[in-house]
Amino acid sequence: MSARGDRTPAWAALQAHFNAEGHAFDLRQAFAADPGRAEAFTLLAAGLRVDLSKHLWTARTRALLIDLASQCDVAGQRDAQFRGEAINGTEGRAVLHTALRAPAGAGPHSDEVQRALADMLAYAEAVRNRARAGELTDVVHIGIGGSDLGPAMAVQALAPHALPGLRLHFVSNVDGHDLAAVLPQLRADRTLFIVASKTFTTQETLANAEAAKAWFLAQGGTDTAAHFAATSSHRAAAAAFGIDHVFGFWDGVGGRYSLWSVIGLPLAIAIGAEAFRSFLAGAHALDRHFAETPAELNLPLQLGLLDVWYRNFHGFGSRSVAPYHQGLRRFPAYLQQLEMESNGKRVDRDGDLLPFATSPVVWGEAGTNGQHAYFQMLHQGTDVIPVEFIAVREPAYGFAPHGALKERLADQHSKLMANCLAQAQALMQGKSFDEAVRETAPTANPALAPDVLARHRSFPGNRPSTLILMERLEPASLGALIALHEQRVFVSGAVWGINSFDQWGVELGKALCHRLLPRLASGDTSGLDASTAAALRWARGA
Repeated sequence: MSARGDRTPAWAALQAHFNAEGHAFDLRQAFAADPGRAEAFTLLAAGLRVDLSKHLWTARTRALLIDLASQCDVAGQRDAQFRGEAINGTEGRAVLHTALRAPAGAGPHSDEVQRALADMLAYAEAVRNRARAGELTDVVHIGIGGSDLGPAMAVQALAPHALPGLRLHFVSNVDGHDLAAVLPQLRADRTLFIVASKTFTTQETLANAEAAKAWFLAQGGTDTAAHFAATSSHRAAAAAFGIDHVFGFWDGVGGRYSLWSVIGLPLAIAIGAEAFRSFLAGAHALDRHFAETPAELNLPLQLGLLDVWYRNFHGFGSRSVAPYHQGLRRFPAYLQQLEMESNGKRVDRDGDLLPFATSPVVWGEAGTNGQHAYFQMLHQGTDVIPVEFIAVREPAYGFAPHGALKERLADQHSKLMANCLAQAQALMQGKSFDEAVRETAPTANPALAPDVLARHRSFPGNRPSTLILMERLEPASLGALIALHEQRVFVSGAVWGINSFDQWGVELGKALCHRLLPRLASGDTSGLDASTAAALRWARGA
């Protein structure tokens, strides 16, 4: 039985280390004292180059964190995951998303996985052929949560690799405005709807699916089977809806981990079977790195341990994700669900209340947009917020720019890269009071003394960041990037002794919604608290 992190000698050693030197660590001094620091803290995995040198740790900190992972048997828990054991204890399930991206013969349920993958990819290619023939112009994917965030993010990220002329739309919100914004762009006879719901009972998804079907029929659509498909394990319910093409997946694949399954159908349609297999291969390469690389060089292990170091010893409550690539603008939202739904837990695997914090708040925006929104707080706010920068060296636009446009876009990419590197540098270096005095004195506001203005224009620095560098944003590298974050979440959850693969916190609101829905029709407020009763009456116009 693996030990919970706070019950290990390594946890106590880390606390002593933090009290003695960790809380006063200065990145600027560390770089000045060690010319090899950047190289020593840069790791490579599955084509990703990740610089961890701008973090508040030393070689001693890293060694103590690795001891913590050992005493929590993170490696044993990792191996159990890869073997397909039922590590999701509250639901008695295996955790099988890594098996979905393993090649034939290399993971649990391999034959079944490969059959499902082949069926899905064959259908994706058939859809692409219909699009090439002019029979389809639009694909509308209807899902929510992991059934939407993953495909929507990945299709957006890999847009330059997509089939030209085929538009993909994603509808998730039960708010009718979401679907209503898409439908006027479509022709019923040239649109394919994909309904993504494992149980085919998800309220928001079915509401949108029923509305889409009503629109399809009202527009003269007659062949529902040809214009609707489903990714669901409930074939009978999908068939009752009028869907013949149904692709199922397993209970051991949670929604936020389901992009590798048939939930990835819209991505396969967009980029094709070969590229989708490359996407899976990139993720599998990261899995093998996690499973086989020594702890001293193991990237997801060290990222997960840094998360523990910051959350439980430094007390940092959030992490910002800043991808400096417009194609990754939905990646922070994707990571929100991945981490906060997985590790936003208050009890351990035995049901005991935890005496320490777990998941940080994960949030962010694409650079450089974020710089003009919330970076003020990152640089000069009262909270220290670790930042994860993601940069791509070679841009891809989906077409080959020529002449003046090529030069302009090259210049813009240089500006993008410079902004990314500069923000990480500025967070670390800051600007001292003396520097601010020298810089602001010539233009000081006459109403303010130079030292007062300098206090406004100085930066504390010593704020940590990760720099993830990718050669290109392509199927394999995106797969590796996503898998990297999945496994780091696994590591921190394993140290905290929690079940990262259930999500009971989602269920209570759903249950109460089902109870309130008929009350909106009837107006019955009996037994409700005063606030909910008043809001219900207002919602009914009463």
